[in-house]
Amino acid sequence: MSKEIEFHFKSPTDSPGYLLGQVTMLWQRKLKKVLDPLDLTHTQFVLLASLGWLSKTNDNVTQVDIAKQSNADRMMVSKVLRTLEDKDFITRQEHETDTRAKTIKLTNKGEKILQKALVAVENADLDFFSFLDSKLASFNKYLVQLIDKNQD
Repeated sequence: MSKEIEFHFKSPTDSPGYLLGQVTMLWQRKLKKVLDPLDLTHTQFVLLASLGWLSKTNDNVTQVDIAKQSNADRMMVSKVLRTLEDKDFITRQEHETDTRAKTIKLTNKGEKILQKALVAVENADLDFFSFLDSKLASFNKYLVQLIDKNQD
């Protein structure tokens, strides 16, 4: 029965999607270990990091800005931001010029937890990707190209 199923790739290790999925799951497991003690999920970390990055150059960061920066669904971003607000990591205030938008800001508590999380995640990344050694810059370049090519 299953012998009749046809695959494009001869084996799972020939499939870039399969391999990317495997690496992603292993990487996310590693990040979960360092983020759990900080009471953050990976998604919460990504949105906090996006907010932190955007806040360096913009005092009026919105939910839409965070969604674009993180390549995340706007509705999911809204739900996660509510959770981060409940944890007192962010505040949401009326936007200065757009009555439909809210300005998202890190609280002092949010800045502290983000800084701890950045150190933990960046160290985990350096460890996880250390195998690539001198090829890391090329690997990152290809990832950027894949993101650019596949954004809708």
